Amino acid sequence: MQLRGFKFISSYEKNDMRLPTRKTQYSAGYDIAAAEDVLLAPASITLVPTGIKAYMQSDEYLGIHIRSGLSIKNKLSLVNGQGIIDADYFNNSDNEGHIFIAIFNHSSQSIPINKGTRIAQGIFYKYLLADHDENNLFITRTGGFGSTGQ
Repeated sequence: MQLRGFKFISSYEKNDMRLPTRKTQYSAGYDIAAAEDVLLAPASITLVPTGIKAYMQSDEYLGIHIRSGLSIKNKLSLVNGQGIIDADYFNNSDNEGHIFIAIFNHSSQSIPINKGTRIAQGIFYKYLLADHDENNLFITRTGGFGSTGQ
């Protein structure tokens, strides 16, 4: 039984990329790399493809955090502070659960990101439910990126 982890989306399966890994025994985050060369335009948001999707238990999510060295050296941040990948994003009908990293470039220069550059870290988290949450009516995810806000 698989509990949590990463897989390639179908269009990147034959890619020469590696699935995210932790670099040390006590690392919390799994390093996530860019799947393609991307140019981060100044003062704008770029969605960087990773070629991966994440599976997890129903009471978990994957938190996406920008790598601190990349962020500090290049004046970059995640546009939403922390990305949240819900368990039902995996294999959704729109984009198969493809994780994109939404990076904002605060500098006045374009910044190249090369394929294979570790740009973010993914940390699996458990979450708690509020009392009486079972009384809520829930929709089934039918889309990909940003689909629960529609």
